[in-house]
Formats: sequence, C-alpha cells, structure tokens
Amino acid sequence: MALEDRAADNLRFIRETMERAGSFTAVPGRGGIAIGLTALAAAVIASHQPTTARWISVWLAEAVLAMILAVLTVAQKAHAVRLPLFSGPGRKFALGFAPAMIVGALLTAALYRDGGIRLLPGMWLLLYGTAVVSGGSFSVRVVPIMGICFIALGAAAVVSPAAWGNGYMMAGFGGLQIVFGLIIARKYGG
Repeated sequence: MALEDRAADNLRFIRETMERAGSFTAVPGRGGIAIGLTALAAAVIASHQPTTARWISVWLAEAVLAMILAVLTVAQKAHAVRLPLFSGPGRKFALGFAPAMIVGALLTAALYRDGGIRLLPGMWLLLYGTAVVSGGSFSVRVVPIMGICFIALGAAAVVSPAAWGNGYMMAGFGGLQIVFGLIIARKYGG
C-alpha cells in the first residue's frame, strides 16, 4: 500500500472517530420506520373516532408507543455499535430533546382543558420538530433536517383548517418519520 493511500486511510479513520465522539450516532433508522408505520395506523384509527376526546386518546397512545419504540431501538443500536447510551453526545441529545416534549405535554393538557383542540396537530408537529432539531444538533446532520421538516409541516398545520389536522399528523409522524428513517438506516446503519 502506497504511503499516500495509508495516509488517506488514517485521515478517514481519524475523521470518522472524531465525528462519532462528537455526535450521537445511535439514532435508529429502523426504529423511525417502525414509529412511522404505527403513526400511519394511528392516523387511520383516529380518523374514525366519533369524538375529539377519543381522537386525542388514539394519538396519545401512539405517542406512548412511539416513545417505547424509540427508547428500545436507540438502546439496541447503541449496544450494537458499542456506544454508551448516555455518553456525552447521547446525554446531550436527550437533554436537548426532552424540554420541548415536556412543554408539549403541558400545553396539550392546557389546550384540551380550555378547548383549543384545533391547535394540537400543529403544536405537536412544531414541538416535536423543535425537539428533534435541538437534540439532533448532537447527532448526525440528517436528524436536525428532519426536525426542520416537522417544523415546516407544523407551521402549515396551525394555519390550515382544523379538518386537515389528522392528515398533517399522518404526513409528519407517519410519512416524514418513515422517509427519514429510511435515510438514516441506509446512510448510518440500523
């Protein structure tokens, strides 16, 4: 092997090592796809609910299921790549992600109590996108891009008719999640 080839290999190894040390690479593409598929099912089920309360219940159950899938698949991918789950980047990802999700839960309760249900789909998409951008700043480049797409979709949802809310939920939590899950799985493994 020529000296320049070895040098190029060494530089590539150093660059990849530094990228892994500074970013959380255990974001699971297959987990994102699974979450997107369950969201598509939730959208279909939610569209057939006779009351707003039942519609919200379906989406809240989906949120719990998505969280469980995310935690399990992140832990599985972190283990597979021998990356400590709460390493520096992993901890930063979680700390960046959590505040917007907590705010979303609090605002959901307040809007439900005060009858602001029409805003929920847009708010959920906006805050999830914000969580993904914030946490994703400690991850691979495609993750914050996904968050920006969720924010754009949420912005459209808050100015659209309320009847379109479930469609926006399907497009975001189903469609975007699957598309970016495929990209992450293909480009970053798992």
